[in-house]
Amino acid sequence: VSTEVDALLSFDKQATIDKAINIIKIYESIGISKDRILIKIASTWEGIQAAKELEEKHQIHCNLTLLFSFVQAVACAEAKVTLISPFVGRILDWYKNATGEQYTAETDPGVVSVKGIYNYYKKFGYDTIVMGASFRNVGEIRALAGCDFLTVAPKLLEELMNSNDAVPQVLKKETALSSDAEKVSYINNEAEFRFLFNEDAMATEKLSQ
Repeated sequence: VSTEVDALLSFDKQATIDKAINIIKIYESIGISKDRILIKIASTWEGIQAAKELEEKHQIHCNLTLLFSFVQAVACAEAKVTLISPFVGRILDWYKNATGEQYTAETDPGVVSVKGIYNYYKKFGYDTIVMGASFRNVGEIRALAGCDFLTVAPKLLEELMNSNDAVPQVLKKETALSSDAEKVSYINNEAEFRFLFNEDAMATEKLSQ
């Protein structure tokens, strides 16, 4: 079961924690244990810090959403959140509107972003699950075959099921281990996190929506 914390709390760490704990209590009151629940939280600085505390102190599993940038993904991994949901299609939408360009599945900025996150996580041994989301076409899905999880809309899933084309694995742990990614850290550096996030016009705009 996945339940989202009110977006109005996205910039309030303690309110997010309190709301998440209350949601868990409600589920437990009707016999649903917290190990079956994912609390969905926006990937703001405050949201990531809240998720870190929820995971560490309360053993509450968190899904960090509205994730559009590498700096967010790194901080989420360092916070040891259960799962992240990078939005492939929304990233593509922004770049198409901003540049007027058309992209192939391989050059799709959303695909490139998730590939980079996946490779970084696998290279440095993070357990956080990468679940690609918000797909615009089956090309994006094929380009991310091998990702930990993908959440696919019924229409696109049906298109894949009706196709006779092979879907070879693209993302592989062994390939990630040989990537040129270098380790960085943001979880304890709010100033650098905010600076790097603010420098990313796409991520800043999409998060605000």
